[in-house]
Amino acid sequence: MNTKNMHYVDIGSGFPLLLGHSYLFSSDMWSSQLPELAKRYRVIIPDLWGHGASPELPDGYSSLSDIAHDHLSLMDDLGIKEFGILGLSVGGMWGAELAALHPERVKLLALMDTFLGEESDAERLRYFGMLNEIDKIGSIQSPLLEYAAKLFYSDNVSNMLLHPLIDHLRSIPAERLRQSIVPLGKLIFGRPNKLSLLEKITVPSIVITGEYDKPRPPSEGALMSKLLRCDHVIIPGAGHISNKEKPDIVTDTLLQFLSKAHSAN
Repeated sequence: MNTKNMHYVDIGSGFPLLLGHSYLFSSDMWSSQLPELAKRYRVIIPDLWGHGASPELPDGYSSLSDIAHDHLSLMDDLGIKEFGILGLSVGGMWGAELAALHPERVKLLALMDTFLGEESDAERLRYFGMLNEIDKIGSIQSPLLEYAAKLFYSDNVSNMLLHPLIDHLRSIPAERLRQSIVPLGKLIFGRPNKLSLLEKITVPSIVITGEYDKPRPPSEGALMSKLLRCDHVIIPGAGHISNKEKPDIVTDTLLQFLSKAHSAN
């Protein structure tokens, strides 16, 4: 039984929104969207296990379903019955699973720079190779350090975004890397194909993809939007962390979607 608690931000009032951040980031990833969202909604942003201020990944986790269950348990603890999910990258992976399995709870869904399909064999091997190297060394070192950071943004990203990420990745302690980052990465990149879950989701939904997203290209977003029967919005000039690279466009896109989706409920 998991007795740990994820750290989370809880701010604003109104219809509750549960936000999921990307792997190797934290709840701070949503800092540009939080002020506007919190004017209209109650916003809950947990730090994923081993990220931000949350403790390490609990023992015995075997899939992202365990992560989805933890987020539902958090909403139970907060006494929140119905809510929406805005999930980016791994936040969208567990978020879509939660929406498919609990339609009585999740009333709207935004999937951002994410994919419910499995990785190709080549990509899985590449990611696992990087994770095994990190586990062996106990740190993220050059040239992998710079390569990993650049995966999250477009080639035109500002150094004001790229350099802090490089510094953050460099500073992660060996214990955290080995107990949380590596095993969680293997859950993410070793995930099974769950695209079929999208066909079960009937609540208002949207798929958002950065134009230059490297790990999760727009073609994947187009496939998911077709299965969800919803709009697919491409964010011009953005990479994987589209909400940080093009914050104003993403905030406006989300607010328009939320206004329409919430009124439909």
